[in-house]
Amino acid sequence: MRTSVNRRGARYTAVAIAAGALVLSACSSGGGGGGGDKKSAGPGEDKNVSSNFSLGTKDDSTGPAPQPAGAKKGGTVTVLQRDAFHHLDPGQIYYGDMLINQLLYNRSLTGYKIDEKGHVKVVGDLATDTGTSSDGGKTWKFTLKDGLKWQDGSPITAQDVRWGIERLYASFETDGPQYIPQWLSGDGTSYRKALPDGPYNGKHLPSSVLDTPDDKTVIFHFQRPHADAPFATAMPNVGAIKADKDTKQKYDNAPFADGPYKVGDYKVGKSLTFVRNENWDPRTDPLRNQFVDKFDISFGHQATDSTRRLLAAQGPDKNGMSWTNAVAPEMVEKVLSDQGTKSRRFIELQPYLDVIDFNMDRLKDVRVRKALAYAMPSGQIIQQIGGATAGQLATNLLSPSVDGYQPSDPFGKKAKPNGDPEKARALLKEAGKEGQEIVYAYANTDVQQKVSVVITQALERAGFKVQKKEIDSNVWENAIGEAKNKFDIYRTGWGADWPVASTVLEPLYDGRTISDGASNYAHLNDSAVNSEIDRISAIPDVKKAAPDWMKLADKILNDDVPAVPTYANLQFALWGSGLGGVKYHPVYGYADPTSVFVK
Repeated sequence: MRTSVNRRGARYTAVAIAAGALVLSACSSGGGGGGGDKKSAGPGEDKNVSSNFSLGTKDDSTGPAPQPAGAKKGGTVTVLQRDAFHHLDPGQIYYGDMLINQLLYNRSLTGYKIDEKGHVKVVGDLATDTGTSSDGGKTWKFTLKDGLKWQDGSPITAQDVRWGIERLYASFETDGPQYIPQWLSGDGTSYRKALPDGPYNGKHLPSSVLDTPDDKTVIFHFQRPHADAPFATAMPNVGAIKADKDTKQKYDNAPFADGPYKVGDYKVGKSLTFVRNENWDPRTDPLRNQFVDKFDISFGHQATDSTRRLLAAQGPDKNGMSWTNAVAPEMVEKVLSDQGTKSRRFIELQPYLDVIDFNMDRLKDVRVRKALAYAMPSGQIIQQIGGATAGQLATNLLSPSVDGYQPSDPFGKKAKPNGDPEKARALLKEAGKEGQEIVYAYANTDVQQKVSVVITQALERAGFKVQKKEIDSNVWENAIGEAKNKFDIYRTGWGADWPVASTVLEPLYDGRTISDGASNYAHLNDSAVNSEIDRISAIPDVKKAAPDWMKLADKILNDDVPAVPTYANLQFALWGSGLGGVKYHPVYGYADPTSVFVK
């Protein structure tokens, strides 16, 4: 998963998959806690331990969703966001802010049922359960629930799910996760050849690949066994799309809802409202409630602005929150010292790992990339983003929450968290690249502008010349996602889509995935890495594969050096005093809006 403001993709815990069954095992990483005492500055109870995650039953998959104490209907929630949403189309969603946002209007085959304590179950969302496998885990069958309806009251059918899957093959669907189409039709981007125009010209995948024998049944025939299918089908793009409402690229502005809310008014780049979907049936939905009348979202709020307004909690901001804006670094102490905020804040370790990517199309000398890695001032970066309430030092490419994780620190970040300029200078001298210019791109947010100062100073101490390129945060994702971008280094973040390292290393470092909008931001294309990804992916028991993924992660970082890890993200969230039902979403790493109510 890609992060957004502080970025999506590292969650969960260890998972052992064998013979079509998911067995969670002990492996941990990070974060919980509801703010603790007055000076609490870090996560409390660990929510990423494997015991916190499980597969739910058919009974767990039935609605209605549990209701928090004191919940009532009515009112408007004000949502303050920094960046405008780049996508509302579920097929294009892979960033944390949009992942949270789509929970209101979009449903997947499966989903994550999260209780008030942060315990997570994978359950059926549109489906009656988490699926039934056969053929050694290559074939997966899902049955749709009764009573599912679109916002116009028409029934949701298996054919709508087929349409939703097949449109992912179209050339304009570039930004979302690609697991299901790849598992059905081929690795990398080769799957597109199976249905290059999607379903739009009347063509469909054969029933031997994707079958909908009746209105209630969806059957996937994967090329290889995938016992982790219940996780993949929880991605936002593995759901239903109504064919006669599919406007292709324009669907980003007017998605047709099957969740509890539908788009009311949308002024692209400025504001977005969600209003009640009267045809949503809570009896079908184990994940979401429909308490408030309206969510009123506005964009352009830097962290300082949103923190100030939510702390004051006056007027509409009393019923305010943010999907992803964290407490501003300069206001951390003020919020922590305010006893009145204890019941309306949390500090949680997110599933995301931040890195500085090196564009390998431009930085071809590995010694230069190693020099950048040694020079990067991870400790100072953490201080600029908010210190102990915002990040924890990271030293390799995997999160401890991923099965098979082993600590490693090839660039000595624990000993020298602010960088090793002498080692960096020596590498540049060896490469004959002293004084090399680095084009450093960063988003024009308050925090990243501060980060840019310490990174620039550190690189200059190490013997680089730095050309800074400030990018509008509203187009940041597109700018760094271009395969032929003109930048040398830039920040990204990622978290495992489920607790298996393949969901990190394959999307980020498989050279066959390089394309506009893809997640291989460093443009690493190492045939040895590609081959090893294939070899490890073919191991049917991911518990046995886990050590090999860790070895590959270390090989990539030590030998290829496509990036340098900087920190694991924490989210320090604050909301208005008039709201109840706010909880942490351990999977997406931000505040969960599905049970929010106005007191």
